[in-house]
Amino acid sequence: MSTETDTKVHAEVRENFGKGFARRLRAAGKIPAVIYGHGTDPLHVALPGHQMALLIRRANVVLELDVNGKEQLTLVKDVQKDPVHQIIEHIDLLVVKKGEKVQVDVPVVVLGEPFAGTIANLDATTIALEVEATHIPQNIEVDVEGLEDGTHITAADLKLPKGATLIADPETLVVAVSVPAATLAAEDEIAEADAEVAAEQSEEAEQAAEGAAASE
Repeated sequence: MSTETDTKVHAEVRENFGKGFARRLRAAGKIPAVIYGHGTDPLHVALPGHQMALLIRRANVVLELDVNGKEQLTLVKDVQKDPVHQIIEHIDLLVVKKGEKVQVDVPVVVLGEPFAGTIANLDATTIALEVEATHIPQNIEVDVEGLEDGTHITAADLKLPKGATLIADPETLVVAVSVPAATLAAEDEIAEADAEVAAEQSEEAEQAAEGAAASE
């Protein structure tokens, strides 16, 4: 028996369409979806709502659909949500085959801590790759441990899993290590204050020297 986070999902073929029917489906705990690709006619189905809500937390999840007793591999290509309530309204599923390569946007995850006093800014939250449909990595890790201010990591620097090909521009900036603006501003204020103190001390010294010369 499959669990809610199992990628084996039962899909019910549906022949009724329209917003009203879709609302009734969602009220019954199901999500309308369409399966397309590989030259097949689009197939409209209903998927179990709670199970899908758990599964789509992962990027680029591949589902093993049971459609009328026949297994169909599909890649979750698009999830449409209500912009206010974030309720899943519709899912687009792309038919894939074992061994076939697909283009996907894979999340980037930063690991480690850069050099003290700096921060690692993630400029590209995802990176476009071509990978086997059944071997899509959950994320691409970037290690910033000990990296110093001014360090830039581009797409070309990423360590990709075996079989993955970079689709994104190799020069795409992924991570930049820098000193926080607030820290720089504070350092500037301290430098300005030190300069003012030095100027006052210099002026006082000049006045003292002038006073000493006048008294002689």
